[in-house]
Amino acid sequence: MKKGIIRTFPLALTAVFCMSAMPGDNVITKEGKTTIINTTTIGKNIEGYNGATPLKIYIEKNKIVKIEALANDETPKYFHRVKKTLLDKWNGMTVKKAVKANVDVVTGATYSSDAVIKNVQKGLKYYMEKK
Repeated sequence: MKKGIIRTFPLALTAVFCMSAMPGDNVITKEGKTTIINTTTIGKNIEGYNGATPLKIYIEKNKIVKIEALANDETPKYFHRVKKTLLDKWNGMTVKKAVKANVDVVTGATYSSDAVIKNVQKGLKYYMEKK
């Protein structure tokens, strides 16, 4: 019996070490005074016209500084309109106000716009829960 425990202990210790070395979900990161919310994992089920539309939301002093679109499979021509028109709508808003903000979709890019809005809301709610 003791030999079995001695043989399996190094294996169990290795498994614990590997699990503890795994990275976190990387949803919330910090760069100086800025908190960054990455919606890649928490918004993976929020889809635009051609799939997920992940974002990075930059927050300082509980206010949104900027929102960046991450790589996605949306049609570039239409998603460019979303980036140009929609992403700045939340800049300067407090997180609490931004979560409830009624932001209009971009005509001609409704699915992509709706996905961006839902990603912003989901990311900000996550931030409010975890901060």
